[in-house]
Amino acid sequence: MKIDTNIVVGDLRQVPELAKAAEAVGFDGIWASETSHDPFLISALVAEHTQRLNLGTAIAVAFPRSPATLAYLAWDLAALSNGRFILGLGTQVKAHIERRFGVKWEAPVAKLREVILAMRALWDTWQHGTQLNFRGQFFKLTLMSPFFNPGPISHPNIPIYIAGVNRGMCRLAGELCDGFHVHPFHSVQYLREVTLPAIEEGLRTSGRQRNQLELVSSVFVIPGDTEPERIAASHPIRQQIAFYASTPSYAPVMELHGWGGTREQLSRLAAKGRWGEMPSLISDEMLSVFAISGRWAELPGKIMTRYQGLLDRVMYYLPFIPGDMDDRWRGAIESFKDANQHSPAG
Repeated sequence: MKIDTNIVVGDLRQVPELAKAAEAVGFDGIWASETSHDPFLISALVAEHTQRLNLGTAIAVAFPRSPATLAYLAWDLAALSNGRFILGLGTQVKAHIERRFGVKWEAPVAKLREVILAMRALWDTWQHGTQLNFRGQFFKLTLMSPFFNPGPISHPNIPIYIAGVNRGMCRLAGELCDGFHVHPFHSVQYLREVTLPAIEEGLRTSGRQRNQLELVSSVFVIPGDTEPERIAASHPIRQQIAFYASTPSYAPVMELHGWGGTREQLSRLAAKGRWGEMPSLISDEMLSVFAISGRWAELPGKIMTRYQGLLDRVMYYLPFIPGDMDDRWRGAIESFKDANQHSPAG
């Protein structure tokens, strides 16, 4: 199991220092999310200022960008990073696609499938000189003159990961992708009963095995070497869980556990903007299902025990800040690496 981190910055000028520190402390990979900054810009800076780390988008929103735009971005980042780049894509939800990005929302699973196939058609043209002739329901790509062809690169097999919650996205990942970004708002039961069976369906369709696809996720952690530290650390985690649980897109996770009533209460509070009241509805039982609590030294073992055979890469739902608790981060990373060396797979 690899341990990564998610890059969180307020200013892009902070990226080089953070990326170099993340590599120095020992992380396996670093992911850039599409929140308040473009994740491809962040990825370019990470690629320039690191030598070893995997780097990727977790995720970039696919639909506001054309397949060709995505293909060019990923091609350049694969070349810049010497093959360390992972293209992570997601659909976002209808409200954000239509009202934040201003583009049409339509058939997300089918459209994302075409995005992936169209990108690979472009990459094949650039690498092997094949005629570009992609014709789908949403996209038609038939023109690639030499002036616009970037040509072959040394690492053309760019891994594509997609994110999702529902069975359709999980099946698509199993059929076409190299990895799947599991949403942080998950449970072991949901992974076992919903996510993995759907991924296996897709893998069977493509004739592949589970070890040909990586599952990666942020994990809610409540770290603290004393009880007061853990209590303090639990408050923002309850708040984040409450926010996710109130969102209709993630209703299946709550309903699987029989917490549909709580989800409805949370949704009503969110609709009224009563955010401060929501964390109190997250019981200790819910917290233990969605988060892992313990001393810093305990967390790696607890995470590996919980997610053995389920996740291949993890990151703490906790920002890595250079110079802040570096020893604790380094100890956690070493624990993961030691466990991997002594595991049967290692």
